[in-house]
Formats: sequence, structure tokens, C-alpha cells
Amino acid sequence: MFYRPEDGHGLPHDPFKAVVTPRPIGWISTRDSKRHDNLAPYSFFNAVASSPPQVAFGSNGSKPDRTRGKDSSEIALDTGCFCVNIVELAMKDRMNLTSGPYGAGMNEFDIAELERIECRTIDCFRVAEAPASLECRLVAGIDLLGEENRLIIGEVTGVHMRDDCLVDGRFDITRFRPLARLGYRDYSWIEDTFSMMRPSETTLNV
Repeated sequence: MFYRPEDGHGLPHDPFKAVVTPRPIGWISTRDSKRHDNLAPYSFFNAVASSPPQVAFGSNGSKPDRTRGKDSSEIALDTGCFCVNIVELAMKDRMNLTSGPYGAGMNEFDIAELERIECRTIDCFRVAEAPASLECRLVAGIDLLGEENRLIIGEVTGVHMRDDCLVDGRFDITRFRPLARLGYRDYSWIEDTFSMMRPSETTLNV
């Protein structure tokens, strides 16, 4: 099958998100200028650079009580910071609860009964139980094609890692099973891993 997105796919559901999988989930926490805290999951999220470390999340669509897209993107643009909390399988239900269509000023930490801790390098909370949290200062907000599609890029200024996830000096994802977003209403988790050497790290016998 081949289709051009501009012409439509002819299927019962859009396959695009099912093709680009699995996707890590960025659980974005922010605090607006009125000191209202916000927390919401974004599956258009990933690391985009390592030196200095930078991450990005994509915000799609709008809300009637916001002038520039969703809560997280507008607050990040206004305040210049946000925090990315990594989601584990054990937190799936509380993560899902924070994805609801709540009004601006509603506190998803309270709605999902999540423990919170103040970040160290930026002014907002992070999820206390998260396996890792990345404190970020805004690098850029880029308007994308389409109505209210926006890419938010941040430099990581602080990294929190849960002590039980550190094994022999390495951050071990098998200790917490990261949650991943698939297509449609589907999710998965990572449990098994394997290692491979890059060609530059080994002698090729060609």
C-alpha cells in the first residue's frame, strides 16, 4: 500500500503513529506565571542532541483557554523552562489520568495523586517517583506545518535519576521498564535489551 497524506489513507484509522513506533513518552511538568502547576504526557518526544544535552517535544492542537496550543507548550514558551519526567510501566494509569482535557490552572499532580518535588535549576515541580527527570531551559519554540503544531526544544540543565535504577555505574532501564507509545490506543514497555558494537568500534573482516 502507498498513500500521500495530503490525499488521505482510506483506512478506518490513521496509520502514521502506528508506523513511527515505539515512541518514548515525555511527561512534561511546568509552572505558569500565576504559580499554577501542570503535568501532561507527550509521545512526540525524544532526545535530539547530547553535547549539550537537548530534548524536544511536539505539541499538537489547541485548547479554548489557551492562545498558543496546549498548556505545556504555552507555559514553556512563557516561562522559558519545563521538566521531562520519564514514565515507567508502574505509572501508566496515573500518566494516562494526566492526559485529560483539564482547564488551565487545574493541577494534574493533585488529580493523579502524584508526589512532587521542586526542581533545582528551574522553577517547577518534577514527579518524585519517576525513574528519571530532566530539568530543561527553553532553547526554541518552532511553529510547524499545520494549525497549532509546535516543537519545543530545551537544554537539559539538571538530571535526576532514581537510585534503584543505577547499577554498576549505569542507568539500567530494565530496573523500571520504560513505557512506550504505539499507534491507536496501544502502548508497550521495554524489558529485554541487547548490545551491539558499531563498525567503528571493531575490526571489520570484509
